[in-house]
Amino acid sequence: MGARRIAVISAGLSNPSSTRMLADRLAAETAHRLGELGSEVSVDVIELRDLAHDITNNLLTGFAPPALDSAINTVVSADGLIVVTPIFSTSYSGLFKSFIDVLAPDALTGKPVLIGANAGTARHSLAIDYAIRPLFTYLHAEPVSTGVFAASSDWGAKADDVAPLSTRIERGARELAEAMARREPVADTDPFDPGNYLGEGRSFGHLLGGLAGE
Repeated sequence: MGARRIAVISAGLSNPSSTRMLADRLAAETAHRLGELGSEVSVDVIELRDLAHDITNNLLTGFAPPALDSAINTVVSADGLIVVTPIFSTSYSGLFKSFIDVLAPDALTGKPVLIGANAGTARHSLAIDYAIRPLFTYLHAEPVSTGVFAASSDWGAKADDVAPLSTRIERGARELAEAMARREPVADTDPFDPGNYLGEGRSFGHLLGGLAGE
């Protein structure tokens, strides 16, 4: 089935972070499922906390510093995406949304996405479906049916024993792995090749000529 690449976006603010814990478990289970389907898997984790200043600078200037540019290329070139955000004020975090805002409008078109979220209480579990899923649908990504929400209690002795977190992780990871397996692998591209963003057969000379009115 060929090699597959998973990009993981973790929007947790603390260290250690329950957001990162959930992201790691989702990534590990998805990689395991893809391995069972005969694929070699690589996983790249992007900690948005480490890119917060770069994201702000990009929003202000329109230019991505090198570390942020690398993270964007990782997301765009991945075969599948796992996103996990803490829930603040009943929705995704501002840092998470700011990173999504610096992506090109069509960057996630057709990309399978597994959505995860965490909060202190299970009362916020519906945020996946009324806030986060519509965001990725608007971007023409393809979120899998299962979203994985983890409350603080899911990590302790009082975890849900009717629908345990491990069961939800397995279901979401299986859906993402199967969605990735149905698609052709994303082709590697050279980020420095002008043809990737100016059009096939075009170069910076064409762009400069256009700016000069030629």
